[in-house]
Amino acid sequence: MLNNRKIFFVFFGALLIVIFIAIYKLTIPKKSLPIFSPRDVNPELVDSTIQHLGYNHTIEDFSFINQNGKTITQDDYKDKIYVADFFFTTCPTICPKMTDNMIWLQNQIKDNDNVKLLSFSVTPDIDSVPVLKKYAEEKGVLDSKWNLLTGNKKDIYYLARKSFLVVKTGSPEELYDMVHTENFVLVDEKKRIRGFYDGTNLEEVKQLLEDIKFLSEQ
Repeated sequence: MLNNRKIFFVFFGALLIVIFIAIYKLTIPKKSLPIFSPRDVNPELVDSTIQHLGYNHTIEDFSFINQNGKTITQDDYKDKIYVADFFFTTCPTICPKMTDNMIWLQNQIKDNDNVKLLSFSVTPDIDSVPVLKKYAEEKGVLDSKWNLLTGNKKDIYYLARKSFLVVKTGSPEELYDMVHTENFVLVDEKKRIRGFYDGTNLEEVKQLLEDIKFLSEQ
């Protein structure tokens, strides 16, 4: 009789522990990432024609030339998670830190075939293919993971403001002048923006890596 009572209390105690753990897990908020649209972003970074849009925003098709003289399109990123930014090779301020942090990120995801990186020059007239190639070699860019792109300035301008939502307009005297921000943009497999991160801040880039891992597991 005593043994039965002991078995009962052990079983009952174990059951209470299981119930407690289950309740605790239910109270923990489930991680999720927002899906960004133009209406969610600082209007200064968004083309006026789409500032009112609040849903169904995706990255438009594009076609530019990378550091190896190869044409890169949306198809090269089809069904991939990727991180995009805007930079220029002669930038003396935020770009060096952004590049260092993108290199750090590249080294973290280099073995993940589902994740790639993408950088657009905001001074494509200066950043020719040879210039980008030299920059890529100096910085340690892995061609298989990261494309540095140049091309028509007007097309890059509109992609920055109508798709990635990260570039301010520059001098009104120069058409399509661009003032890039420090933002790294996280894009999912469905071409939707899932996050913006300060590319000069390694702690935010570490958070970006965690969010990439989260999307990879979905």
